[in-house]
Amino acid sequence: MDNPKKLDGKIAIITGGASGIGEATSRLFVQHGARVVIADIQEEKGRLVVESIGSGHCTFIKCDVTDEQQVQSLIQSTVEIYGRVDIMFSNAGIVSTHEYEQDILGFNLDALDNLFAINVRGSVACVKHAAKAMVEFGVKGKIICTGSVTATMGVTKQIDYAMSKHAVLGLVKCASKGLGKYGIRVNCVSPAAVATPMLEKSMKMSVEEIEKMFESFNCLKNGALKAFHVADVVLFLASDDSQFVTGHNLVVDGGFHPPV
Repeated sequence: MDNPKKLDGKIAIITGGASGIGEATSRLFVQHGARVVIADIQEEKGRLVVESIGSGHCTFIKCDVTDEQQVQSLIQSTVEIYGRVDIMFSNAGIVSTHEYEQDILGFNLDALDNLFAINVRGSVACVKHAAKAMVEFGVKGKIICTGSVTATMGVTKQIDYAMSKHAVLGLVKCASKGLGKYGIRVNCVSPAAVATPMLEKSMKMSVEEIEKMFESFNCLKNGALKAFHVADVVLFLASDDSQFVTGHNLVVDGGFHPPV
């Protein structure tokens, strides 16, 4: 028997949807019956993803999440096209710039500001405006943010990235309290390292090299963590399978335990 479509008829926005975890989630959501708005600054990649999935199932809207007006316009355009927003997957983000180790003694505050503008400010804008649309149209929606295993641990390098994901987790915890009365669920998915194009560029390593390195840190010996593994968890949090789960940080890391 085929698996039922868990998001049949739902309208979802996925930021950072043109590649990596966002792209994998876009494809999975469509498989489960959702209509997806892929939002990204990578216009060419985003349109190629739409083309490969099918324009009848998804659309692309260029959006820089650091600009609140663009995020607000993204939500408004989605409502104009589809009538409402059921799911927001706030996934757009970056890792620490490769120019700086971002250890505490060599911390670059300008790099911090740039990273926080995307990872934190962008997440707040997405949650805020998606929630406002959900409340306005009486939608008991689902909001999911991409966190990281670093949101619950300390690191010695790339501190700005870890700080940003601590902030995202704080946002999820607080937003879930404020939006619960509207029936809106807010959760966080926190993966360990996934060999996305962004991480390849940052680490200057191949997919195989990245996966081999991080797989060695997992106590669960079940292969490397892939984008589709994370997408499966986002689907769970976006569907009625998790209808009584809110304010939760669902870690997807295979027992990730890096050396000190």
